[in-house]
Amino acid sequence: MNAVTQTPSGTTARTDAPRREDALLPPVDVIEDGTGITLYADLPGVPRDKLSVRVEGDQLSIEGEVALALPQGLESQHAEVRSSHYRRAFTLSKELDGEKIDAELSQGVLRVRIPKAGHLHPRKIEVRAA
Repeated sequence: MNAVTQTPSGTTARTDAPRREDALLPPVDVIEDGTGITLYADLPGVPRDKLSVRVEGDQLSIEGEVALALPQGLESQHAEVRSSHYRRAFTLSKELDGEKIDAELSQGVLRVRIPKAGHLHPRKIEVRAA
């Protein structure tokens, strides 16, 4: 099953908002099991208050701002990564329940759990004697 797919642009969902600076594309692992999918996104340096996980229709978007403070009086002389903004977007399949998404950030890794819609879970039917 292709439960979640990256949006065509690879970095953003469809939007009419003006585009901000170029964003870093965080690596994401997608794991599927019988009850849904779990996404693990590497977002080092992003605090919880600078993280946004949103669902609009069938679009899941993850955005975060890196918050690395330099000690007072020091400034960076060299930076290999210029952008401090992460952005990633996915299209969710109709098999997933976008209303029951759960997200947790721990040690720079965002875990997003998206369960399958309730009607898709296997269930045992009890047969009564007549």
